[in-house]
Amino acid sequence: MKRNGLLRAAALLGALISLSFLGGIEPPSQTAAPITWPNGKKVAVSLSFDDARLSNVDKGTVLLDQYGVKATFFVVPSAVKQRLEGWKKAVASGHEMGNHSVNHPCSGNFVWSRGKALEDYTPEKMRAELIEANKQVQELLGVKPEVFAYPCGQMFINRGKNTQSYVPIVADLFISGRGWRNEAPNDPSYCDMAQIYGMEMDGKDFGEIKELIEGARKSGQWLVLAGHETAESGNQTTRLAMLKQLCEYANDPANGVWIAPIGEVAKYVQKQRK
Repeated sequence: MKRNGLLRAAALLGALISLSFLGGIEPPSQTAAPITWPNGKKVAVSLSFDDARLSNVDKGTVLLDQYGVKATFFVVPSAVKQRLEGWKKAVASGHEMGNHSVNHPCSGNFVWSRGKALEDYTPEKMRAELIEANKQVQELLGVKPEVFAYPCGQMFINRGKNTQSYVPIVADLFISGRGWRNEAPNDPSYCDMAQIYGMEMDGKDFGEIKELIEGARKSGQWLVLAGHETAESGNQTTRLAMLKQLCEYANDPANGVWIAPIGEVAKYVQKQRK
């Protein structure tokens, strides 16, 4: 009996391996070759901001453009309309526009999200909303988002036994999906592009951000920073003083930093992997 069981297991394993080479399923994960960043850079850094806050185009892009630094802005179409000309200027200057949904749905545990709770979403409803957001952004700004950020960093829909991830939908529609308040940079040779880690930069001073960059540089990682407002101070705010120091640090060739929008880095990594 044991021998027959072992033979059946061996046959099944052989079949799976054969399928993997035929493209039916992915082969077991292997240690991938490390990614080398362009022009001898030692670390990649992407700046990203959520929600299309008014301060992003009132102050944030003004500062970033002074240093030639381009960021990714995950926008909600209704917010874009409040500063449409400012967002058009941001696109023209080279900043990336990402999808952040139409309604910014999060768990109904947030009372303000109770009428658009993820617990009430189906896969069909979520896919339709993300496609609609892309359509509206393209109509408003002339660009179709290629990257996505999960509102509240939450990746589920429905509840209880019916709970499921909507990461597969994001993987189908975008080249990357960014999380929120994650605890590590991304290993570019290994990370799942549909679930890249985003580390919070709101409320932090440059010393704290510099420590993250230098930690990521030791392993040639990709640090994705995530924030909201861009102003001098306040709640959910990436401070302009910190951004200024960060831009200056990234622009110093001695520091080996490649700073670029999420989509640009994602495409580079995908090309390197191939």
